[in-house]
Amino acid sequence: MLEHTACAITQTMLAGDAMSNRFRWGHININVANLDVAMEFYKKLGFEVFMASIPYLNLSSDLEAAMPAPTAHALGLSDETKGRACIMQLHNGLPKLDLTELADAVQRTPLNNSDRGLVRFCLASQDLQADYAHLVSLGVEFLSPPVTCASRMAEVAVCQDPDGTLIELLQVHLERWPRIQPANGRVDKTTSNKGKTDEKRTRHH
Repeated sequence: MLEHTACAITQTMLAGDAMSNRFRWGHININVANLDVAMEFYKKLGFEVFMASIPYLNLSSDLEAAMPAPTAHALGLSDETKGRACIMQLHNGLPKLDLTELADAVQRTPLNNSDRGLVRFCLASQDLQADYAHLVSLGVEFLSPPVTCASRMAEVAVCQDPDGTLIELLQVHLERWPRIQPANGRVDKTTSNKGKTDEKRTRHH
């Protein structure tokens, strides 16, 4: 089963014209203080467990285990690093979300939106007001209620996971965006004709 799953991941990551881009989306890793608490939080956002382990790290969600020393060294961690981990996913898509609980690690508070570096990741919403109300009822904490952005092109709200990692929830209205001219010189047909954009696509980032 593991071999077939690993094969499926590889095929998905490498799908498409190999010459068009050097890389494909893989995963986002979030270090957490308590794996079980973090897993329950991300389930509230619609994530599900893809794998109850991260095999190449030799970590599982069940029992604390040692990460292979060469792998730990490659990640800039101590050769004695131990922990637990799992892979979660949203709608069977990419990137996957790796949650990692490291044992006895000295950790700093996650960055906030004024810091340098990767400060948040974004999930697209089709009805932000409804999603916000639902998540608040589940105890999810937000920096503020949903806010309407410039020219009503989007609505945004940012929530925090149990460790303070920031997650942006965004509902986009592409029919209100200016005409986009991509770097490749070809006009994006989804935004070239205002009012004619498919409703489903106008709500995704």
